[in-house]
Amino acid sequence: MATAALTEYERRRMENIRRNEEMIASLKRKAEDLSAIVKASKARPHRPAKPHQPAVVIRRSLRCRGIPPEQSREASDLPAPSSSSKVVSPAKKKGPLPMEEAFVGSPSLAGHLTSTISGMEENAPLHRRRKRVEESGGSWDPATSLTLVPENVRRLLPGRILTVCFFPFGDRRVVAAGDKLGHLGFWDGDFGEGAGDGSYIFAPHTAPVSGISFHPFSLSKIFSCSYDGFIRLMDVEENLFNMIYSTEEAVFSLSHQPNDAKSIYFGEGPGELKAWDEKAGKVSNSWVLHDQRINTIDFSRENTNLMATSSTDGVACIWDLRKIRAKKPEGIRTVRHARAVHSAYFSPSGASLATTSIDDTVGILSGPNFDNSTMISHFNQTGRWLSSFRAIWGWDDRFLFMGNMKRAVDVISTVDKTRTALESPLMTAIPCRFAAHPHRVGLLAGATAGGQIYMWSQ
Repeated sequence: MATAALTEYERRRMENIRRNEEMIASLKRKAEDLSAIVKASKARPHRPAKPHQPAVVIRRSLRCRGIPPEQSREASDLPAPSSSSKVVSPAKKKGPLPMEEAFVGSPSLAGHLTSTISGMEENAPLHRRRKRVEESGGSWDPATSLTLVPENVRRLLPGRILTVCFFPFGDRRVVAAGDKLGHLGFWDGDFGEGAGDGSYIFAPHTAPVSGISFHPFSLSKIFSCSYDGFIRLMDVEENLFNMIYSTEEAVFSLSHQPNDAKSIYFGEGPGELKAWDEKAGKVSNSWVLHDQRINTIDFSRENTNLMATSSTDGVACIWDLRKIRAKKPEGIRTVRHARAVHSAYFSPSGASLATTSIDDTVGILSGPNFDNSTMISHFNQTGRWLSSFRAIWGWDDRFLFMGNMKRAVDVISTVDKTRTALESPLMTAIPCRFAAHPHRVGLLAGATAGGQIYMWSQ
């Protein structure tokens, strides 16, 4: 039978259906192609750019990777060491490090410091080395007697200073300091004329220098500890930085027990105190005294068996070394602050203990058994870019010295609990860490985040 002829309407309808089918088929092909591209992209492993390393690499410590710590904002605008300086990273060289090799600057200048220290060592009798000033006169007031002159201001180190102390010689003003970048600096305030300016910088560490301590019976031996886990001995006679101890943990504090020639005490990792026997070359004792890191270690000079520790866990303790048990050690006196305690120091007579906490207080323990406790208010919020404040004793038990955020030195009277600010137009930065000369009454050094040293004197 013959097919009936299509009307005009039907032909147009059929044409539209055909075009629609072709359009749908074309869209399906494009969708399939796009789906194939997406699947191929998902199947291909993602390879991030080199600067974005896997997280496991980021978590590795700077010391393990042999990278020096990041510089603080205050130190970012300071002059870098000379490009001609040769600095050896102790992360690559754990053995003895020659002083000339660690010296930042012309190696010939390092000999000036060694000859100065050797000369002072030979001319200082043993009894004078061990002597400390205990009485400075009841009428002398440092708040009105200390002054600052231009020649006693020096930018010593390129980084933020964490620790500062005087060489315990009675006849010369030599300051030692350690900064955040691993430098150990020395300033001879009585240098006089000659090559250089009396400043010497060494790089024995690759991380912040957290402690400096002098050998009790050989002052040409200077110990330093660092967050890089190393304890080094600067032996001027041997012209070496010897490696005394190394650990994977950071070392936060360091001290010698008075009259003990063989042992050094240091705070390692989260709250552990260790005693290192230098003669045996090993750790002789170890105690877990705090829940967090030990910021300072100090010994009483009246009773050398008494030791004070301060910790980030908010506690400062007095310990009797003869009674510390290996398990669950108990202190003979404990003072608790609301926040981290950054220092705990015995007074020159050993009758009092001063603690400094970020909770804006300075604590004083006194009395026959340290039973009396007094809290003095003081603003201690130094922030991230400054070293924390630490109140130190002067030359008797009457005064404490610590930083002031208004670029001054606060002199705190322990007698009437009053505070007086030492100010000077020469002080252009906030002093955070302090040291009082052990033999020269009225000689005070303050250190800043910019690597400066201010030496106040009467």
